[in-house]
Amino acid sequence: MPGESGILVLSEFEGDQLAGVSMEMLGAARRLAPALGQRVVATAFGSTAAEAAKQSIAFGADAAVIVASPELDEYRNDTWTVALTAVAREANPAIVLIGQTNVGRDLAPRFAVRLGTAVAMDCVDLSIRDGKLLMTRPCYGGSAHAQYTSKTMPQVATVRIKSQERLEPDLSRAGEVTTLAVDIATGDARVLGREEMKAEGLRIEDAKVVVSGGRGLGSKEGFDDLAELATVLGGAVGASRAVVDLGWVPVSIQVGLTGKIVTPDLYIAVGISGASQHLAGITGAKMIVAVNKDKDADIFKVSRFGAVSDWKPFLSAFIAECRRLKD
Repeated sequence: MPGESGILVLSEFEGDQLAGVSMEMLGAARRLAPALGQRVVATAFGSTAAEAAKQSIAFGADAAVIVASPELDEYRNDTWTVALTAVAREANPAIVLIGQTNVGRDLAPRFAVRLGTAVAMDCVDLSIRDGKLLMTRPCYGGSAHAQYTSKTMPQVATVRIKSQERLEPDLSRAGEVTTLAVDIATGDARVLGREEMKAEGLRIEDAKVVVSGGRGLGSKEGFDDLAELATVLGGAVGASRAVVDLGWVPVSIQVGLTGKIVTPDLYIAVGISGASQHLAGITGAKMIVAVNKDKDADIFKVSRFGAVSDWKPFLSAFIAECRRLKD
């Protein structure tokens, strides 16, 4: 449609709180808006949509469009695609931002096809060049970055968690909230059941320190030592795909291209060789420390500090020293 204007941000809700990635996208949209001279509009779905809209405005949106149907309380690709497509056709945005979450990975491509446009997935940087959105995303397993623009409208991007800075919420901000009535046609897909995996302790996505282990630990018992170090440092335990596939640890702590993307201040890799799919999950780490007995392991190429050593004696001494310094 001609006359596209504004930035549309899909806000996701977690419990009674706006999802972190949604806060970050609103911050990014707020920074992009002046270069376009356009406004930021948030959209949210389901029974909590009104509260999500209120919080979205506090975090930077100028207005919000909500679809408050309870049919949208649980994510389903068919129903959310219908809702987001309807909102986009109503708002006619130039840019649409969607989080690179489980929802966004599934929703964004189908939504883009509905609107006859393209989508750049897993973007880590967004800017405006010559009036168009410049989207930067990792490629080749995170070893390089590629920049894209879209020839079609709207320009759609999914945004990696913790790649953007959120704004401080301003509860005094006011914005118009519009409720859009959408016919949520139920398709053939049905949610027959849901099993929630309870995560114990700090989530690796939120941790400032992550201690990860790989196949070099030799057995799942090695993760007890990693947990001890993580506790001392106030961090969380992660793992490579290899040990998840072996059944040593749950998939919920897998780090990498097919697992979680983490951006801690400190990432300690123990017994991890450094396969490209794992490195893709830690490109945002501020400092990487590696422990591996193979001096040629690829993990050392991206590490600030490294120890060529059997992991167990090194870790025992390291934990003891960390305890001493902490005390």
